[in-house]
Amino acid sequence: MRSRRYVYQPRLVVGLFFLTHPPCPGSCTQNHRLCLNSVMDAIAHFTRLFAYDAWANDEVLAGLRTAATPQPRALELMAHIFSAERLWMERLEQKPQTLPVWPKFTIEECDKQAAELPSLWKLYLANSSEADLAEAISYRNSKGEPWSSRRHDILMHLITHSAYHRGQVAMTVRAAGSTPAYTDFIHSIRKGFVK
Repeated sequence: MRSRRYVYQPRLVVGLFFLTHPPCPGSCTQNHRLCLNSVMDAIAHFTRLFAYDAWANDEVLAGLRTAATPQPRALELMAHIFSAERLWMERLEQKPQTLPVWPKFTIEECDKQAAELPSLWKLYLANSSEADLAEAISYRNSKGEPWSSRRHDILMHLITHSAYHRGQVAMTVRAAGSTPAYTDFIHSIRKGFVK
């Protein structure tokens, strides 16, 4: 079977479910089938995703706060989410790294990061253009290896990275006999937590 290559178009919202959709009249070329019936620009799309990310992080932290003592592994995973978001912000702004990749945060330190980071991402996106998001930046990863990535790929990585680790938090909480926070994206939309 021949492999197909899909190209990111900054003015189009991209996701796995787009691969099976038929072309949208007037909004896609013959070569690219990644589209929605109504097109959302990349800045608005990422602004919405980061609003969801902030809401989901807050929900998880609220759940962890209900325990007499938050589970250490769950707290460690949340600290990593916040540290990674700050680390990537610093890379995007070409600033030095200020936190370790796996910091040892208390619940209060996680709360502080959860309060600060959403406004930083909102400001970053408000000051970016779609052309900015398509630009590549050079950086070194946590192993010191040189890399170059497009800004919109970094932003998408952050959203999926956070969701992945929130899933690990949910498994940890459930394994301890508690009910984890319900942080599905569609739930946040249905309930109006994210517009």
